[in-house]
This record gives sequence, C-alpha cells and structure tokens, in this order.
Amino acid sequence: MRRMWMTTLGVLLVLGGAGCSARQRASAEKTAAGLLISEEQESKIGLQVKQELETKQKVRFVQDPEIVAYVNRVAEPVLRVANKDRRVAWKVHVIDDAKTVNAMATPGGYVYVYTGLLLAAENDAEVAGVMGHEAGHVTQRHSARAMVNAYGLEAVLQLALGKNPNLLAKLASGVAAQGVMLAHGRSEETEADETGARYTNAAGITPRGLVGFFAKLQRQQGNTPGVMAWFSTHPNPGDRVRHLNQYISENRLTAGGGNDGAQLNAVKQRIRALPK
Repeated sequence: MRRMWMTTLGVLLVLGGAGCSARQRASAEKTAAGLLISEEQESKIGLQVKQELETKQKVRFVQDPEIVAYVNRVAEPVLRVANKDRRVAWKVHVIDDAKTVNAMATPGGYVYVYTGLLLAAENDAEVAGVMGHEAGHVTQRHSARAMVNAYGLEAVLQLALGKNPNLLAKLASGVAAQGVMLAHGRSEETEADETGARYTNAAGITPRGLVGFFAKLQRQQGNTPGVMAWFSTHPNPGDRVRHLNQYISENRLTAGGGNDGAQLNAVKQRIRALPK
C-alpha cells in the first residue's frame, strides 16, 4: 500500500513539473498536497499559528460580538459554497488593527480579517469577495503546496510519514513570523481570485465586489500606508482587475447581491470606538 501511495505521489510530482500547462500543473500539485499533508496536520498547523499570533506576535483579536457576527454573517454563504470544493471546518477571526488593510488564511481553515480592511470596504460584496479569495487559498491547498517549496519535498515527505513531527511547530512559527506559506505566487493569486469569484457568485453575491475592492486599493496606493499590507502579498493589482473582469464576463457570473453597506457602516462605527 505504501509503495502504491509513493508511486502515485511520484507520478503527480512529475506531472507537476514536466511540460504540462499551468492549470494541469496546479491540479497535480493540489492532488499531491492532499496526499502529503493530512487534514489533521493542517488543523494542527492552523491552531499553532493562531497560538503564535496571540502569544508571540501579540495580535489582538476583536471581541465585540456585533463586529464578529457581521464578518461571520457575510462569510457564511461564501464558505458554505467553498465547502462543496473541499470540506473545511472554517474559523473566522477579526484582528484589531485599523491601520492594516489585509486578510489571510492559514491551513486548517483559519481566516483572519483586519479591521483596517473592514474600514476600507464599502459594502458586503467587497468583504465577501475578500473572504472568497482567502477561502480559495485554502480549498486549492496553496499553503500545502507552498510548504513543499519552502521546506523541500524530502522534509514534507518525512512529515507525511510521521517521521518529522517537529516540523509542524517550525511551520507554525514560520507562518506567524515571516508569512511562510502565505506569500503566494502569481498563479496562486490568480487561482484564488477566480475561485473567490465563483464562490461569491454561487452565494448570490456579485463577484465584482472583489474587483471594486482591488481597484479602490490601487487608487489609494501611496496615499494610505496600510494598503501596502495587502499589496505586499497580493501583487499586480492592475493586471488582476483586468483579468478578473474578463473571467467574470467569460464565465457569465451575474449574481448581483451584497451591494448594501448599511450594516458595514454600523460595524465601522463600532470599530472606531474600540479601545486603543
């Protein structure tokens, strides 16, 4: 059984690097990542990352029930659609940092949204678009794929075979401190954009919310320092806006919900009232 498993993995890795299209290679890498890193291991990494953020990075999580409830309410239909691609026990957290416009997702379905991003967004569709994008990173196993690039195939194989348990703690520390596995490449960002557009559209929310959010941040770049946090891990905003618009049109993603901003405006008032 192990020999068959290793042979299958070897074929997938060869497919991932031997003259196939970017989409075929991504599919092979995703499948290989699913074999290499178990759901249980991803959950352990995600939990340890959260603990690292709390204890070593001193990240403050928002406890205001109305702010947290709003984010979960917007995220829920999008994550429900995402679960059709890959069943994940999602955990959504809001980070209290009004100066940083950012969001991130870590292994195990942990999704983090900064209050600065909520303040920058104009409506539910923009927040939902970001949530769909981050969910795409998780369902497409981008972190597991990046793990191989960051630590090498041999180390990850050792982890998969239960021979290097200390790597879990090392991975968690690296994610929290340096963003290892979170600084995705252009192809992964494009895949997450497309996946997020599909998820929001299937949830009845306009996929152009993410497009509008990208375009707005691009206009603010250089004038709003916190915006750089998003662009530091999400490059080429202009190209991505053009590609997303084309993708949405070609795939006839026409949902129109999520344009209301009343609840978000109330949340913004609560964010501004949080203790400094």
